[in-house]
Amino acid sequence: MNLARLDLNLVVALRALLEERNVTRAGERIGLSQPAMSAALARLRRHFDDDLLARVGAHYELTALGQVLLDRTSTAYDLLERLFASQAHFDPAKESREFRLLASDYAVAVFGTELARVVHEEAPGIRLRFSQTPPTVVDDTATLLSASDGLLMPHGVVSDFPATDLYEDRWVFVVSADHPGVGDRLTRADLARLPWVTYQRTYDSPAVRQLGMLGIEPRVEVSVDSFQLLPLLVAGTRRIALVQARLDRLLAPLAAVRVVPPPYEPVPLREALWWHPVHTHDAAHIWLRETAARVGRGLEES
Repeated sequence: MNLARLDLNLVVALRALLEERNVTRAGERIGLSQPAMSAALARLRRHFDDDLLARVGAHYELTALGQVLLDRTSTAYDLLERLFASQAHFDPAKESREFRLLASDYAVAVFGTELARVVHEEAPGIRLRFSQTPPTVVDDTATLLSASDGLLMPHGVVSDFPATDLYEDRWVFVVSADHPGVGDRLTRADLARLPWVTYQRTYDSPAVRQLGMLGIEPRVEVSVDSFQLLPLLVAGTRRIALVQARLDRLLAPLAAVRVVPPPYEPVPLREALWWHPVHTHDAAHIWLRETAARVGRGLEES
């Protein structure tokens, strides 16, 4: 494929056509007349050798290829938008820009709130948008990073992308403050017999994978797609949960739980900011990474 021969404006037209599934509405969306949009659709059909939009009754539906291109076009559009928004110089006190970060609710609660506070004070025109890390992060890391400004994720989940370390945390077990069957320590037998509350997305928790390597099979009673809910689902029950120590301290006023150390040496938790190489030399992104690293150092010192 010779990119020099392609009209990148067709990416804009393709996205509008695939999302609107209507030539007139697609043209109105990007400011083209109906004849101009029809001409763009004809060029796209010749390029892909596919109708892309097929008439079904009184409306159009995407062809099989059109359906495949729908997500790819959105990703390509976002990447091009970020590419051409790159800057040689960036003044955070004067600029207006949004950064999108993929993160778990744990990372937002422990790190994102402090990052947002610092950005609020130092860069009033900068907006942060935190989006939940999707399940495809391991299988499609490059695509996700290309369509965002970064990923907050511990080491041990993704690799082969640039990253800056932020802070360290540790894994602890929590039980109800009045748990009748657990004293000051847990045993491996306790881990096997007691019911668990677990985080659904195990890719975010290398410590959970470690349990399998130790021959420990949790008896899961409740699973939830939120780290912050784990202590609340433990309080007042016989359940146990594995959580991050920083998050437990943050939620201590909300849940009547107590911390007990693991009966083994848990893997370390080193949170990092990962990004796509396309952002490496962008002045605005450099500022974001340096600010994130500074906030992370502040957490380490607190």
